[in-house]
Amino acid sequence: MKFIVQPEVFQVLNDVCFAVVSASGIDNTQKLPEIEELLQIRIMCCESDFENKEVKKSEEISCYRDAFRAMEVNPNKYMCSIEALLTRISKRKGLPSINPLVDLGNAISLKYKVPIGAHDLNSSNEDFYVRHSQVGDIFIPFGETAGERMDIGEIVYATGHSVRTRRWIWRQSELGKITSGTNSVIFPIDGFEHANKDQLLSAQDELATLLKRYFNCKVQTGWVDSDNRIFNVSS
Repeated sequence: MKFIVQPEVFQVLNDVCFAVVSASGIDNTQKLPEIEELLQIRIMCCESDFENKEVKKSEEISCYRDAFRAMEVNPNKYMCSIEALLTRISKRKGLPSINPLVDLGNAISLKYKVPIGAHDLNSSNEDFYVRHSQVGDIFIPFGETAGERMDIGEIVYATGHSVRTRRWIWRQSELGKITSGTNSVIFPIDGFEHANKDQLLSAQDELATLLKRYFNCKVQTGWVDSDNRIFNVSS
């Protein structure tokens, strides 16, 4: 499988880049208290970080809001995933523990304040694209069963005609969600060369390290940008 960003995406999101982590041979069925504790620590830290500060006005989030405007998406109506997480936490609503893989991704996302997606690799045999939506694309909203057709030209994550994430990093699909049965996963970490490249690389390194530590699994890492648009994920 390949993770591919189409060149047209870079025309809209100038210096967007992706730190990618994939892992296979995972047992996600067991509770891991260490990861649950790690998530709670990051939640408490973020509650403190945003006690007297608006999430949408923070330096860490501004580059994503600017990117949404460049996509002609209103960031006040459609918050990117990391802004939505931080906003919830800033209101002291916490985050539920879902399963070890999801909890670990959320903990690292909160620590470095970058969006981290998580997709079950076994849900498709097709290459994973970041591209503009096309005729025939279908999106199944999280928690639902019925698909909705897409407008043409929206930046999305997709495999074939199945849209995995709408409005780039706004909302993931029901298809490919991480469950206790997931044993192979890809985590894209989205950001910008000029704004938070160091945070992306640090998040990638820590996520890869902790996946090996807690799951004793095979891990791959890759970097995708305008000069290197393809990451090959080994089976």
